[in-house]
Amino acid sequence: MKTQFSPVNPVFYDILYEEQQKEFGIVFYFGNETKVEEAKGKITGLTKKEAFEEYLVFDTGDKVRIDRIITVNGMPGPMYDEYYAFALAWLNCNVVAV
Repeated sequence: MKTQFSPVNPVFYDILYEEQQKEFGIVFYFGNETKVEEAKGKITGLTKKEAFEEYLVFDTGDKVRIDRIITVNGMPGPMYDEYYAFALAWLNCNVVAV
């Protein structure tokens, strides 16, 4: 299922630029729906696809849609809050023991 691209906070572009200066990066992101995936390597830049979608590009050939990023080298990305809520969803279960 393809999701619509959501604009990210402009501050996040500064973070991506800083991470691009490093020799190696690890990005966790939401792939298809809620499947968490990982991309590794040197971040080489950003590219646009279609009208608005922006992707973080790695020297390995991996591309990650920036609005689906959970963390970049351990720093929260645009999807961190959604991931955090998803990861803790089990705490909201109202199970009644019989």
